[in-house]
Amino acid sequence: MYPVIEWKDGQVIMLDQRLLPVEEKYIVHHTHLDVAKSIKHMVIRGAPAIGIAAAMGIALGVAELQDNPEIKNLAVLATKFKDIVSTLTATRPTAVNLFWAAARMEKIYQLFKNDYFTLRSELIKAAVQMDQEDFAINQRIGRNGQKLLKTGDTVLTHCNAGALATAGYGTALGVVRAALEAGKKIKVIAGETRPYLQGARLTVWELQQEAIPVTLITDNMAGLVLKKDMVQAVIVGADRIAANGDTANKIGTYALAILANYHEIPFYVAAPLSTIDTGTVNGEHIPIEERDPAEVTHFRDQMTARPETKVYNPAFDVTPASLITAIITEEKILTPDFGCAIAALKGLKQK
Repeated sequence: MYPVIEWKDGQVIMLDQRLLPVEEKYIVHHTHLDVAKSIKHMVIRGAPAIGIAAAMGIALGVAELQDNPEIKNLAVLATKFKDIVSTLTATRPTAVNLFWAAARMEKIYQLFKNDYFTLRSELIKAAVQMDQEDFAINQRIGRNGQKLLKTGDTVLTHCNAGALATAGYGTALGVVRAALEAGKKIKVIAGETRPYLQGARLTVWELQQEAIPVTLITDNMAGLVLKKDMVQAVIVGADRIAANGDTANKIGTYALAILANYHEIPFYVAAPLSTIDTGTVNGEHIPIEERDPAEVTHFRDQMTARPETKVYNPAFDVTPASLITAIITEEKILTPDFGCAIAALKGLKQK
């Protein structure tokens, strides 16, 4: 497995996913502002990976304060810490793992805020631990999800919910990996995922690295592929799952879920528990990020539509829980009623 993100020698190193599959390049981040910029501009992407990046960015931001003569002043440290967290959480509004990671780091701050050097050490330790935990969590998601697949199945994916979107194993693609590890013969059809082409550039690339059979299609071919019985399951990741099971994922997921439902093909969501946001009642309350129109009018500086063209570019859409067959988590596979299943799993009382 190739490292997606790594804390090394007091710096954060990321694989620049914008350049794949043409070039494999790593960027070294010296400040939390560097990390925030890379999250915003999709050097790193995928909800779990964004969460890890935010945690490392917060740890890096606090480490930057070590030479500040006022750092022993608790009020100054509190202000600086709040600013660092705000900078990181302002980057991508939809991926709830970012806010989950920030909240986890804030708890550590509250425990050790009276001792800067212990705080710095504990934040770094926690960020590295999140990276390690995520890999293990994704393996558990894979082991649970692979039970839904049988040898000979072909899985249709959307966007990239693999090693590149996580600490290195994947959620949706983690299910595929686990099935292969269990001795099952599985093939993948990857939708290209307009406009940023995460399926074409990233999913295909990482599956090819491991010689996993993969076929690329354009997004508008999905209906025909499902109609021709070329697919036995659709598996996607998630950026935020509401308390009732409504799921935000890369734009185009909703249309794919409708197609799968019409053709009676199971539609699965694979995601860690950290992606389930019980504070969001349903999908109507999930914030949807809108991105730069140039992502639609250009590709790698090559104009594909006139620059003055009016563009609507939401990065995500919401798939209603009614279209989801099951949600695969590290603890268990959830089935409808998702609201009850999520409440039980989280140990909460439904309101």
